[in-house]
Amino acid sequence: MFELIICSSLTILPDYLFRRYVQGKRIGHEITFYSVWFELRWGITLCLLLTVSLITTVFYNHPATTNVTLFFRTVPIISEGTGRVAEVFVGVSGPVTKGQPIFRLDSSKQEADVETSRRKITEIDAQMAVARTDLLKAESQLEESKSSYQQAIDELETKQELQRRSPGIVPTRDIEKLQNIADGRRAGVTTAESAKKSVEERINTLLPAEKATAEAQLAQAQVELNKTVIRAGVDGRVEQFGLRVGDIVTPIMRSAGVLIPKDAGQKTLFAGFAQIEAQIMKDGMLAEVTCTAKPFTVIPMVVTGVQDYIAAGQFRGGEQLIDAQQAAKSGTLLTLLEPLYEGGIDDITPGSSCIANAYSNNHEKIAAPGTSTLTRIGLHIVDETALIHALILRLQALVLPFQALVFKGHG
Repeated sequence: MFELIICSSLTILPDYLFRRYVQGKRIGHEITFYSVWFELRWGITLCLLLTVSLITTVFYNHPATTNVTLFFRTVPIISEGTGRVAEVFVGVSGPVTKGQPIFRLDSSKQEADVETSRRKITEIDAQMAVARTDLLKAESQLEESKSSYQQAIDELETKQELQRRSPGIVPTRDIEKLQNIADGRRAGVTTAESAKKSVEERINTLLPAEKATAEAQLAQAQVELNKTVIRAGVDGRVEQFGLRVGDIVTPIMRSAGVLIPKDAGQKTLFAGFAQIEAQIMKDGMLAEVTCTAKPFTVIPMVVTGVQDYIAAGQFRGGEQLIDAQQAAKSGTLLTLLEPLYEGGIDDITPGSSCIANAYSNNHEKIAAPGTSTLTRIGLHIVDETALIHALILRLQALVLPFQALVFKGHG
């Protein structure tokens, strides 16, 4: 509309003034509804051509889009295992802090595993006490075996000394008998020493290893028990949390709900511009937006990023070839917009839809030494046409609330 008004003032209006004051033709007499095309054909034709050219220039160099959304990140609330909900700690909606419990699954099995591991440790401690008693017993048996062995050695040496001094006084059979007794008691000493060493190894190596294993099993069981209480990973807010006691939660088939982290992407607007604007959209471009959630307001923005890929062209490798005609939508050029001034979109509800304009700036080309005069004039005209788009955006900001409430009947 603005383009048509501006162009008509430069074409149709001069043509009419010429017809009226030079040729003396008047509206309602020589110029009627049926003769207006013949009388003002030059002005109307030039107006249409100029309007189309102006609209093309404005929309190409200063792109606009209604595909603007303040996206926000959500985190699924998922348990690490399947189970039945035993207790819920939060309501349908409300804030949560990092580490705060959200709900608890039935933990009967995990509690039984923890108790079993604890009893196993207690059992090993009891075995340790018994082993220490066995060690004392083994030491006593070793001392007894050593004493018996020493007694057999003393008797054998005494008989041997008598036999050396008075050959034949001691029967050879008695000496052999004493020798066999000494050898048997020496074997008893070796057996007692082995028994003591076995008890010591059990105390120093086997039982500590078994206790360490039991403690590891207890820690693992405690971890599994802790997993039954699902906690918030970040500060944020739960919304539409309808989980109730008795529900089944599984990490694969069904999550418990969603958690919206604090300040989760609420500082950047995502705008989808037409693909033809790919050569125009650059980082640092100034922009303006108006949002339904904040009526009668135009917010200054700046382009902080232009995605190098168009989402509509993505595919996953599979067993079938991709057919280009399967891409029903051409897709848009994703652009990131951030407020030019701090706090510009803080009071906009996350998820709101907006309208955005981006304005190109050719100042560097105009100021370049090698730019010709005609080129500078053309670039100045292109930059000045941004005013038309700015006026259109402000008109949209005024009409948007009425359009949403009256014509559509919703916000």
